[in-house]
Amino acid sequence: MTDLAQVAGRAVAVPLAAIARWRRGKPMHPRGAVLHGVLERHGGPRPWGVPWLDATASDPVLVRLSRGAGLPALLPDALGIAVRLGAGSAQPVDLLLTSAGSGPLTRLVPLLRSDAAATYSSIMAYSTAAGPVRLAAFPDRPHLPSDPEPQAAVAREHPSFTLAAAHGLGPWHPFARLTLTAPVEELDPELRFDAVRHPPPGLVPDGPIARFRAPAYAAAQAVRSA
Repeated sequence: MTDLAQVAGRAVAVPLAAIARWRRGKPMHPRGAVLHGVLERHGGPRPWGVPWLDATASDPVLVRLSRGAGLPALLPDALGIAVRLGAGSAQPVDLLLTSAGSGPLTRLVPLLRSDAAATYSSIMAYSTAAGPVRLAAFPDRPHLPSDPEPQAAVAREHPSFTLAAAHGLGPWHPFARLTLTAPVEELDPELRFDAVRHPPPGLVPDGPIARFRAPAYAAAQAVRSA
């Protein structure tokens, strides 16, 4: 049986590769700021049955805040938060979150925003022993610029996000805090995040979004490697 999500992903991979060649780099989220941060996991009100979500730990992370289409800061765009644990290791963990709603349905679609103090969703579901899980990030301040240079400056004020998880379309439950601490030396160094190939332990990318993303990621990264 034909998997429509994979077919769509292969179809989208063609224009994404062309955009990557034209931009000589990232076809999506071309403009961003990379920042140092700390991810403090404290678990949820009830066990998730996933050690990574249930664990208590504090990890240094790299965080990239970006604009999906690279539009000027005055215009709404699909904003992104990418988080990497274990930078430099053979098995990093990547989280990719996109500006979206927090409701049962709005968490499933990207929403355009001009202020980076927005709600972010993984949109993609993860398969776990306890059923599908999605991740989200909620800002702990009312405003955050979405342009790279101001973001790097504001990072010194240590803005933070509450990370939460939800079973399916159920309520969100906090499990961690992400705090930005300082910009890296270079505003936007070359980093390749991949939520499909580098998920947290015990969280398996699943559903049509995961199958859509895989060929699109592969095509864009092949062009960037070349």
